[in-house]
Amino acid sequence: MLTPDQLHGYIAQGLRCDHLEVDGDGHHFEALIVSAEFAGLSRIRRHQRVYAALGERMREEIHALSMRTLTPEEWQQLG
Repeated sequence: MLTPDQLHGYIAQGLRCDHLEVDGDGHHFEALIVSAEFAGLSRIRRHQRVYAALGERMREEIHALSMRTLTPEEWQQLG
């Protein structure tokens, strides 16, 4: 069963993150992903970028992933 720490590592490997939090129970996960790579992208494009970083794991290991994707500027405004 996949752990939140493993998922954290997979995302961090494939996407340069300024901040990353992952929580979950092994089947359903929630992630807060802050990356400069999201600048100028729609929410759908941001999610596609994360899916690309995870590759086949999205089909094989990860059953459900809820994401909040922000740029560093958006994250700072929430702070």
